[in-house]
Amino acid sequence: MLLELAIADAYGAGFEYADEMIVNNNLSRYVKHPRFRLIPGSYTDDTQMSIAIAEVIVAQTPWTPEALADSFVRAFKRDEREGYSRNFYHFLREIQDGEEFLTKINPDSDKSGGAMRAAPIGIYPTPEKVIEAATIQAAITHNTPDGINAAVVAALMSHYFIYRLGAKRKLGLFLEGYVSGEWSKPWEGKVKSKGWMSVRAAITAVIRNDSMSELLQDCIAFTGDVDTVGAIALAAGSCSEEITQNIPHHLVTGLENGAYGRDYLIELDKQLMSLVDKNS
Repeated sequence: MLLELAIADAYGAGFEYADEMIVNNNLSRYVKHPRFRLIPGSYTDDTQMSIAIAEVIVAQTPWTPEALADSFVRAFKRDEREGYSRNFYHFLREIQDGEEFLTKINPDSDKSGGAMRAAPIGIYPTPEKVIEAATIQAAITHNTPDGINAAVVAALMSHYFIYRLGAKRKLGLFLEGYVSGEWSKPWEGKVKSKGWMSVRAAITAVIRNDSMSELLQDCIAFTGDVDTVGAIALAAGSCSEEITQNIPHHLVTGLENGAYGRDYLIELDKQLMSLVDKNS
């Protein structure tokens, strides 16, 4: 899950709000964004914050805002990187720990931050537990109805496939059974910054594609906030028996592999997915 999420994030980072780059969306390589300084193959905040969430789950730390905020800050401080929004990046640089994070954060965003990091929460054994955990983590930074709903749906997407709850084509209807919104309605056009937009686009792409390569290309083809669309969609798609796992090998090997890169993600993935057997 985390490896695929990171590959989609890193690949999508070259296309984020750079519609002119869409001609390069052929999966042949990680592309350089025309305006951002990210090195091709580097992941962004979507992956780093998903790692922070996954680490809390694997450590089986009590699921509190304090523990989650501590993990967000720790993940950033040990591996400082751009890719966050400018204001949030400077916020993370200036604070020292989770307590200060919670004291100083303005938690009223309705953008995609709560949803982009929610996929690992799908590992919890019931939809009710997933909803509870996703809501708590989203409210730290995105304590709005749309911000929380987007995060809950993103977490339920991976949960649906991990626990084999139904056919891929019925994903939208399953989600509408738990969260209000038009989750089964196909998304069309550019994806802007609202969290529900990224999630709707990700659901649409997952339902209509049967391989990970096609899924990744489809996510990017929407244009706009496509690294987040890809991260949400491929995290869920990696857990689906109906989707062929055929991400090009050069995108796997080309993903950054520093201290918290490819090998770390693979190992954390193993630890995370081992909890499925314990939950079943």
